[in-house]
Amino acid sequence: MGMIQEFKEFAVKGNVVDMGVGIVIGAAFTSVVTSLVTDIFNPIIGLVTGGTDFSGLYVNLSGQEVASAAQAKEDGLAVITYGVFINAIISFLIVAFILFMIIKAVNRLKREEKPVVEDGPPRQEILLQEIRDALRERNS
Repeated sequence: MGMIQEFKEFAVKGNVVDMGVGIVIGAAFTSVVTSLVTDIFNPIIGLVTGGTDFSGLYVNLSGQEVASAAQAKEDGLAVITYGVFINAIISFLIVAFILFMIIKAVNRLKREEKPVVEDGPPRQEILLQEIRDALRERNS
């Protein structure tokens, strides 16, 4: 019974729930970023590079003639689809940049300026000033 109780305490802690929400949001965010790269950035990059579609770039290791990487994969031939890897790198950079901006904004909110409250001089200084003043009075 102790192990079940420990697991229950672990599972209902805020960090575990927050992590679960983060994973679900991350999965949804991944599909958005994939679409952004595939449907928006790749055509723009393709236009700039003369119509190159990164997802179609590959190296055929089989030596057989194929029309595309998709065809080679269908035929079970060995291909290195480095264009897909380029798309993954672009996706990663976009996600990393967006997360950087989110973390930067959160950190800015955390750094709220706290009003400076002056409590006056430390207690030792007050005592020393009182002793000084008392000595002056005695000597005058």
